[in-house]
Amino acid sequence: MPETPVDPPGLDLARVRSHLDRELPGTVQGPLRAELIEGGRSNLTYVLSDGASRWVLRRPPLGHVLATAHDMGREYRVMTALRDTGVPVPRTFLLDPGADTLGAPWYLMEHVPGTAHRDAAPLAALGEQRVHALGNTLVDTLAALHRIDPAAVGLADFGRPDGYLERQLRRWSQQLAASRSRDLPAMDRLHALLVERLPVSPAPALVHGDYRLDNVLVDDADAITAVLDWEMSTLGDPLTDIGLLVMYTEVAGVGGGIIPSAMTAPGFPTADAIVSRYAGATGREAADLDWYVAFASFKLAAVAEGIHFRFRQGRTLGAGFERAGEMAPILARHGLATLKEN
Repeated sequence: MPETPVDPPGLDLARVRSHLDRELPGTVQGPLRAELIEGGRSNLTYVLSDGASRWVLRRPPLGHVLATAHDMGREYRVMTALRDTGVPVPRTFLLDPGADTLGAPWYLMEHVPGTAHRDAAPLAALGEQRVHALGNTLVDTLAALHRIDPAAVGLADFGRPDGYLERQLRRWSQQLAASRSRDLPAMDRLHALLVERLPVSPAPALVHGDYRLDNVLVDDADAITAVLDWEMSTLGDPLTDIGLLVMYTEVAGVGGGIIPSAMTAPGFPTADAIVSRYAGATGREAADLDWYVAFASFKLAAVAEGIHFRFRQGRTLGAGFERAGEMAPILARHGLATLKEN
């Protein structure tokens, strides 16, 4: 007797199958199975299979969900728009914006083969030359995103660039407050300095919002096959992306492995090399870079605090969440050090 497929947490396979049969008839052929992909710290990602084909389903996390932080429609729209550009993205198939099927919005996309390099050891095994080349490809792909004309891909209204940095600071401060369960004086000091030293933004561009090595898939030839995790994408200040990438390079592997260590692999470009290559590919000088790196530290600290909040509620899925609470103070101190404030 065939084994009955088991629903992973957060997914009702019968409801998903019924919705797919109605909206994409004939797509799913056999019994539908699903597996939660471990390692994510935000939206939940599942691999679906009918025994012949595979897809990826994304939905928000369970429990405490911060407003605007898990926007399925935003992810779906930007990946759909970028499909025929020089930025590799999975093909999108279906968006279910309501809550009838899973109790939250979700979407289905192509399953793209490739490796998301999170840990240093497997990446280091490629050798310094390949690691260096992959780091350069990562920067070049970000530059390609920032060179796209949003209007040309139907994203002219994808955000409001004017006042972007002010809104970002306000948004992440509000999200921190919504998840706050303890005193975080370093976070408060960092936020005050960021407000005080707010720079003037350059010309706007499409911004990914969480661009780093383990948010892309890489094939055996070291080519990037897909850029993933577009939930924070918008039109805004492109230097927020490069500041975030630099920050991840500087703090890679800290906090007991909570932050990916892959960018510590020998050969990965230094922060200075990343900034120089980006400037050469885009013509954008990374002015006030310290501010953008410090802002990235603040933003990631707010994300970590949200994960810590959900973990304490028992509403997280996957391993590693129990140490997320360590990260907000560590990241806040990194931001203060970047601004020359200890």
